Amino acid sequence: MAITLNNGFKMPVVGLGVWRMDKKDVKDLILNSIKMGYRHFDCAADYQNEAEVGEALTEAFQTGLVKREDLFITTKLWNSDHGHVLEACKDSLKKLRLDYLDLYLVHFPVATKHTGVGTTASALDEDGVLEIDTAISLETTWHAMEDLVSTGLVRSIGISNYDIFLTRDCLAYSKIKPAVNQIETHPYFQRDSLVKFCLKHGISVTAHTPLGGAAANTEWFGTVSCLDDPVLKGLAEKHKKTAAQIVLRWGIQRNTVVIPKSSKLDRLKENFQVLDFELTEEDMQQIKGIDRKYRTNQPAKFWGVDLYA
Repeated sequence: MAITLNNGFKMPVVGLGVWRMDKKDVKDLILNSIKMGYRHFDCAADYQNEAEVGEALTEAFQTGLVKREDLFITTKLWNSDHGHVLEACKDSLKKLRLDYLDLYLVHFPVATKHTGVGTTASALDEDGVLEIDTAISLETTWHAMEDLVSTGLVRSIGISNYDIFLTRDCLAYSKIKPAVNQIETHPYFQRDSLVKFCLKHGISVTAHTPLGGAAANTEWFGTVSCLDDPVLKGLAEKHKKTAAQIVLRWGIQRNTVVIPKSSKLDRLKENFQVLDFELTEEDMQQIKGIDRKYRTNQPAKFWGVDLYA
């Protein structure tokens, strides 16, 4: 099952995110997920495991497990490379061992001090605050992203973690409209206005952290997972599914693409088995009622500045 982007390319509605996957586990997880049916993989320079993903993809192609054209591969431009878009993209392609990307995203709407292509360090000043580069505009970055499409290195370009204002600006200055806005959204952080704005203007929405980060974000950021919510548990019982499957199905039915991450094979399988049932309108309304406007992904912890404030 796939959605069609505003440029005609198709993107599978369920993907596998590789954030926080241990390098030693990546190859087996990617190969096993392909065998399960996954065709969409969400990577980023900042995840520091593109080379391991590339190794897995090469093996998958060489053994005939899957063809390159059957996969949808996303990766992302890191904040410190906004002034080096072409070099950063080529660095990611080299690590992933690919000739082209299906989707390249601006990871965050902020340029930071350059630390060397592919290093993805977040330079902090003496007060421990992120060194933001005020000389590079998001418009400049976007036009460099557009050049990647014309050179054939990238099929689609998009944005990530952009709010309505920044998305509107991108629509105004872009020659090539963003195909995707990848944002945190889940039942506790539904962001209906942003999702509807993007869809209205032909920008598909990918939900990162679609399960609210679960245990991993609780560990990193001290946040609460929506998976323990009684409403979701009740719907899981009703449909004989897990709470995670209910949440992913909800994401798909509100026309977003979901990219859950897991390093456990049984969870990988479970997360992919969300296309064989439907939530009713009543179910969807019940989930709508548990929105807390609650962000679980909090990079301020590492950057010394809250970019969402």
